[in-house]
Amino acid sequence: MAVTYCLSRPATALAAVLFLSFGSVAASHIEDQAEQFFRSGHTNNWAVLVTVENFLRVLTGRIPPSTPRSKRLLSDDRSNILIYMTGHGGNGFLKFQDSEEITNIELADAFEQMWQKRRYNELLFIIDTCQGASMYERFYSPNIMALASSQVGEDSLSHQPDPAIGVHLMDRYTFYVLEFLEEINPASQTNMNDLFQVCPKSLCVSTPGHRTDLFQRDPKNVLITDFFGSVRKVEITTETINLQQGSEIMESSYKEDQMDEEPMEPLKYAEQLPVAQIIHQKPKLKDWHPPGGFILGLWALIIMVFFKTYGIKHMKFIF
Repeated sequence: MAVTYCLSRPATALAAVLFLSFGSVAASHIEDQAEQFFRSGHTNNWAVLVTVENFLRVLTGRIPPSTPRSKRLLSDDRSNILIYMTGHGGNGFLKFQDSEEITNIELADAFEQMWQKRRYNELLFIIDTCQGASMYERFYSPNIMALASSQVGEDSLSHQPDPAIGVHLMDRYTFYVLEFLEEINPASQTNMNDLFQVCPKSLCVSTPGHRTDLFQRDPKNVLITDFFGSVRKVEITTETINLQQGSEIMESSYKEDQMDEEPMEPLKYAEQLPVAQIIHQKPKLKDWHPPGGFILGLWALIIMVFFKTYGIKHMKFIF
């Protein structure tokens, strides 16, 4: 599974605090650390490299030949890709670094290039931003399922602030999605329909949305582990594979040994481990939240009982 990377808000805030505190000397020191960081082969993308152009190039494969494998999206027509984006946005755009933005049209065209180049089998797109549903309105490529934290005209709200640094650490939609995913194990049978119901309006305040018309499979038949990791089947082979292009390797001894052996049965997929029996995870107790309209209905019942018992003439003793 391939996962694209995007900048998180806490990282941006922390970088700003460092720059304000240490000045230009610290800035040059951070640049030196960034260069050493990239040369070490880490797969994390530094903040300054997360631009709209680089993001689109990674998706479409339009990158220089010198780009290391750790910074490539090594996918093909059998890959399921998860793309998660978060940040400040609006109707039809998402901001990058508060200096540039990507539009829903650019994103839709990038996904179409990926499909034409056979760079994905199925794609799950999740976005947590204000008016997030506007980002998947222009999608037109097949096998794409999209989720958003809010509808057009709605804001996506933060969950909780950190008084130590004075900023919000996580958005409400991301918080409840992460809480849901923490209970998933490799043998889970939870499907996408369950993910659609993770954050109702009573919790998120905004109205999450999803789009499945481009997806060929029924969401109830799509497991969460198809995109968030699972146990893969392994096919065992006894053939010798030459990984060196343009060279000839003699395999006469191997062929002679193979002729002496008795005919073998056709190879089959190895059975998966009994993950459900190996992994014992205790279910996490969830906080109880009243259903929508419960509090309003309770107050209406109290008022009806009051009027039926005392009548309107006793209202003056209350107000």
